[in-house]
Amino acid sequence: MVRLKANLWVVLFSIALVSIQLKGSFGSESSKEAYVTLLYGDEFLLGVRVLGKSIRDTGSSKDMVALVSDGVSDYSKKLLKADGWKVEKISLLANPNQVHPTRFWGVYTKLKIFNMTDYKKVVYLDADTIVVKNIEDLFKCSKFCANLKHSERLNSGVMVVEPSEALFNDMMRKVKTLSSYTGGDQGFLNSYYPDFPNARVFDPSLTPEALKTRPVPEMERLSTLYNADVGLYMLANKWMVDDSKLHVIHYTLGPLKPWDWWTAWLVKPVDAWHSIRVNLEETLPGTGGGKNQNDEFVVKLLFLLPLCALLFCVYRSIQGHEGSLCRTSLCNQIRYLYYKIRSNGTLGYSNVSTLSTLNPSYQLQSGGTHSKVPQHLGAVSVVVCFTAVLISLGTSFVIVPRQTMPWTGLILVYEWTFTIFFLLFGCFLVLVHQHGKRMAIQTESSSLDDSGKGHQRVGVSCDVTTLYYGSGMVFLAIAAVSLPYILGITALFVRLGLMVGVAIVLAAFMTYASEHVAIRWFLKGLEDRRETSRSKSICFLC
Repeated sequence: MVRLKANLWVVLFSIALVSIQLKGSFGSESSKEAYVTLLYGDEFLLGVRVLGKSIRDTGSSKDMVALVSDGVSDYSKKLLKADGWKVEKISLLANPNQVHPTRFWGVYTKLKIFNMTDYKKVVYLDADTIVVKNIEDLFKCSKFCANLKHSERLNSGVMVVEPSEALFNDMMRKVKTLSSYTGGDQGFLNSYYPDFPNARVFDPSLTPEALKTRPVPEMERLSTLYNADVGLYMLANKWMVDDSKLHVIHYTLGPLKPWDWWTAWLVKPVDAWHSIRVNLEETLPGTGGGKNQNDEFVVKLLFLLPLCALLFCVYRSIQGHEGSLCRTSLCNQIRYLYYKIRSNGTLGYSNVSTLSTLNPSYQLQSGGTHSKVPQHLGAVSVVVCFTAVLISLGTSFVIVPRQTMPWTGLILVYEWTFTIFFLLFGCFLVLVHQHGKRMAIQTESSSLDDSGKGHQRVGVSCDVTTLYYGSGMVFLAIAAVSLPYILGITALFVRLGLMVGVAIVLAAFMTYASEHVAIRWFLKGLEDRRETSRSKSICFLC
C-alpha cells in the first residue's frame, strides 16, 4: 500500500513536470513574433505609448518590444513597462557617414532589429506611426518586407524582418562602404537591397497551403495600406486608397509630429492619433490620456498667471478711479451723444475735448499740436510693435509644453502672446506718454494752456480708442487660425494660404494702429502734463 502511494506521487509529479514543459513550449512559441519600436529619448515617449495602445486596440496579444537607448529616463522605461512594453536597453550605433543631419546621428541603431534572434519574426514600427486595423497578417510576409515610396525608394518606417545574426554581421561589415542617399539607415537599406523595387507585392489573402507550397521570397513589398504616408495625403488632401482599408498611418512630415499640439491645427489625419491618445490608460499616476504631471502643473501655472496680471491691472485701475465710474472716455462718449441730442445737433465747445479723445485725427489737426509730434515717432512705434509681436509669439511657443492637447496649447499661446505683447507695447506707450509730458513742461505751450481756459475739461482715465485698436488686433489674430476651420477647409496649403492672407491684413492693421496709438498717447501726454500721478500706472489702458 505504501509503495502504491509512492508510485502514485511519482506519476503525479511527472505529469506536473510534463504540463509545465508543454506550457513553457507553447508560451515560447506564442512569443516568437513581436512588434518592435525604437526610442532614443523621452521626446518620442508619448508616440510609443500611443503606438502600443493602437496595437492592443486591434486585438493583438503578441509581444511589444521597445528598444531604448541611454537617452531614455528611468521613469519613461517604467511607464512603458506599465503600458505592456518589454523594454530592452541597447547602445547606439554611430552614423558612419561623415556628412549627415544632426538628428541622424544614431539612426543606424535601427539595424539592430535584424539581430533580434530571440524572435522568429518581428514587425518594426516607427514611433510616429499608429495601427488603425489589425496587422497580424504581416507576420506571414517573407524574410524582409517594406513599403516602396515615391522615387522607387523603400521606407524603413514599417518593416517585417526575419532576424539573423549572419545577416546583421554582414550589414555591419558593409555599413561603411555602402552609400546612403539620406545619410541614415533608410538610405543604407536601399543600397543593401538594390533589387527591392522589383520584389513582388505581399498578398495577405494567400491561404496557409499556398504559403507552404510557394517558394519563400527573399523580400516582398508592402502596399500603401500598411504604411500610409501623411505627407502624400497632404499633397492631394486625400488618401490614394480607400481610407477604410488603411492598417498603418505614418506621420512623415519632418518636424510636424502628431504629439506637438500645433500639428493638429495643420494636419487633419492627426485627429486619428489624438483619438487614441485621449484613451490611454492611467498605468502610472497622472498619465491617463497621455498626460504628463510636470506639463500639467506648467499648464495650470501658465493659465493662471495672465489672469492674475489682468486682475491686478483692473485693481490698479479701480484704485486710480477713486470710486468714480464715469471718468472713462466711454462715459464721455455717451455724455457727448446725450448733449448732442438735447441740443438738436449743436455741439458746445465744452465737449471738444471729448471728441478729440475719441478721434485721434482730430487731435492731429487741431491746436497746432501736430507740429510737436516727433518726426520719427510713427516709424519707431511700428518697429516696436512688430518686435513686441515676435518676442511675445516666440516666448509663448517656448514656454507652452509641446505635448499638451491642441486646444490647450492654442489657448495658452494666445493668452501669453496677448499678455506679453500688451505689456511690452503698453510700456512703450507709457514712455511715449511721459515723453509728451516732458516736452510740454519744457516748452510751456501757450496754445495748450489757452485751450483749457474758461472751459471744463473732462479727465481721461482710460483710453477707449486704444482699447478699440487692441480688440481689432485680437480679433484678426484669432481669425487667422480659426477661419479655415469655420469655413471647413482641410487642405494644408489652402489652410496655410488663408492664414497667411489674414496675417497680412493683421500686419497692415497693426501698422496703422501702432502709429496712430503712439501719436495719440504722445498728444495725450501734452494735455495731461499736470496729472503726473497717472504716469505711474503699469497698465497702459488705465
